[in-house]
Amino acid sequence: MILERGSVALVGLDPTVGHEQRGQRPCVVVSDPVILRDQRYPLVGIVPVTGTPADGALYPMLEPGRSGLRKISFALVDQVRSVDKRRVRRVYGRVSADELRRISEGLMLFFGLDEEGSVADAP
Repeated sequence: MILERGSVALVGLDPTVGHEQRGQRPCVVVSDPVILRDQRYPLVGIVPVTGTPADGALYPMLEPGRSGLRKISFALVDQVRSVDKRRVRRVYGRVSADELRRISEGLMLFFGLDEEGSVADAP
């Protein structure tokens, strides 16, 4: 199975705690391509997906179709995490370049990074 940044994959997220997304669910792969290809790195960064409507920069909408999603969905950027690549069950498809850009913008907001990857409010 080949994972790429922007892939939509079925990932087993259990066990979880509190408000974390649980179960097997689609997730968008957000790791850098170099990290994904290198066998020395067993983890992959993912953003879980939900069908429950959400609003705001941390919840970009994802269209069904080439992504493999069957209905309009939302990326839960505030639920970003690393999981072992062995948790990935299968790959459905890929989000569009625009959807991946919106997820990346949400990640920059969530982590407080500016366009260059620096901490946005650092002196």
